[in-house]
Amino acid sequence: MAENRLARELENRTVSERPKTWAPADLLPEPDKQPGYVYRWIRTSMMNVSDPRNLSGKIREGWEPVRIEEQPKFKFIVDPASRFSENIEIGGLLLCKAPADYMQARVDFHSKVNKDNMDSVDNNFLRESDPRMPLFSERQSKVTFGSGK
Repeated sequence: MAENRLARELENRTVSERPKTWAPADLLPEPDKQPGYVYRWIRTSMMNVSDPRNLSGKIREGWEPVRIEEQPKFKFIVDPASRFSENIEIGGLLLCKAPADYMQARVDFHSKVNKDNMDSVDNNFLRESDPRMPLFSERQSKVTFGSGK
């Protein structure tokens, strides 16, 4: 009753795997993350026209260009004719980083501004409300149950 079977250790799973399908490469590769930093691609030019206003605004917000030495896998895909020869620029986009806690403070600031604006609009709208005919307000809810008979 001997069967002609291969030992379990000799079986190779790669033989039974489905062939990999081809997929196009990402336009912007993902950088290797450093703890405590967030990354973002920032526009330096559009349609071969420089955009210094956008870049200077982002730098003033706290973004700093990433040097090639920090991300060595980008060494061969960087544009050789770039203005930022020591940084990572691909297709008019410059890879930048900023401290994560600083960017979270930025998000919190804009969330507060947004909330204050919504409160202001709601207060201005509801100021016109009359108790005899109240205007729509999402903040008020009322729960009622059956009469219990």
